[in-house]
Amino acid sequence: MTASQKAVLFLVRSIARCFLSWEIVGKENIPPAGSFILVSNHVHLLDPILLAVSFPRWISFMAKEELFHLPFLKDILVWAKEFPVSRTGTLKDKQLTIRKANDVLQQGLVLGMFPEGRRSPDGKLIRGKAGPVAIAARINAPLLPVGIIGIEKIRGISCLWRRSRIVIIFGKPFELPSIEGKLTRRQMNLLTDMMMDRIANLLPLEQRGVYSELSNYSDDN
Repeated sequence: MTASQKAVLFLVRSIARCFLSWEIVGKENIPPAGSFILVSNHVHLLDPILLAVSFPRWISFMAKEELFHLPFLKDILVWAKEFPVSRTGTLKDKQLTIRKANDVLQQGLVLGMFPEGRRSPDGKLIRGKAGPVAIAARINAPLLPVGIIGIEKIRGISCLWRRSRIVIIFGKPFELPSIEGKLTRRQMNLLTDMMMDRIANLLPLEQRGVYSELSNYSDDN
């Protein structure tokens, strides 16, 4: 992490502490070195900020392509080592995104992704997308599941003095099972469910949404 990144995180963390109260659980599960993909549920615009100020390492997030069309914001995103992802792009666009993600991981950095692809409107998990497992399987990168609880309560100006309590839970990192050859659609779906179940296992039952019926994938397996 560069000096400027540390300074920005310190400033943002200090400001956030004035309005929010959050607890970090499972920090010992965060690998101190090496590349991996952080995968989290996504409920609020503040999710990436809270993850960034709660994490001991810099996270390079994927961000929707539209944000890079705004001149001032584009400069900030590039400085933060974020890169655009097209949600409705061509196959070529998706391949380019995967290559950029691989570049981040090959540098030994942390890649942050929200597998749902968008914010959940009611705080409950929605069906995950296969992007993270496609990237992880390509270079055998571990995944670190994260559950964010309570942030859905931050609404309106009153949140500035109510200091909503948020809990960020880091699960144990895991690797996808080895699969020979090119992943089939069925295998991709199974691996995506495995990843999402790991995230769901960190959330209360009422937040698990379509993953309320957990499979055998847990932090103990």
